[in-house]
Amino acid sequence: MRAAVIRFPGSNCDFDMLYALQDFGIDAEIISADNNDLNGFDAVFLPGGFAYGDYLRTGAIAKFSPIMAAVIQAANDGKLVVGVCNGFQILTEAGLLPGQLQVNKVPGFICEDVELLIENPNTAFTNAYETESIMIPIAHGEGNYYADDATLAQLEDNHQIVFRYAQNPNGSAHDIAGIMNERGNVFGMMPHPERAVDPVTGNVDGQPFFKSILSEIIAGD
Repeated sequence: MRAAVIRFPGSNCDFDMLYALQDFGIDAEIISADNNDLNGFDAVFLPGGFAYGDYLRTGAIAKFSPIMAAVIQAANDGKLVVGVCNGFQILTEAGLLPGQLQVNKVPGFICEDVELLIENPNTAFTNAYETESIMIPIAHGEGNYYADDATLAQLEDNHQIVFRYAQNPNGSAHDIAGIMNERGNVFGMMPHPERAVDPVTGNVDGQPFFKSILSEIIAGD
């Protein structure tokens, strides 16, 4: 499996994601946002950080990067596209996922471990979990997920909500922490599973996230 980790100006979790993928034997490579070709990659990861300084809105400038045309093409081709934190924000701005990430309900940056409920265990991102809840770190100031009532109803009806917060830290509608598109190949979440894979951190609840993705890719080959 080959995975591309997209580096935008201002990304700061690109190596976290790279090393997490490599820990599972995935052939991962950092690709600049100035690139416009993702041919040969099985999956694409948009990491956390502050792309282009998060000016205007988070992800609003990043969506115009040359690489995003290739990311959209990869998504349309059915490849897995994963956005974490700032990557999730970029995916919503680019229209690959519905909704919008706003300033936290109580303004300020939140950096802590939170409990997530696995709402849909039958996805390419959760199939390896054998528990109903996990602890995953968050680190964001604009993680308040918003969508209109019709979109929220669609997410619920189609089982597109993958993770929910057990104790909502940021005001997200329906306690949403992570969602996928209807096809199930594009996924975004605010918490950071890549920061919960190494025993040295005292938390390995992110390991099944990457195991799920790996098994999905292998099954599709």
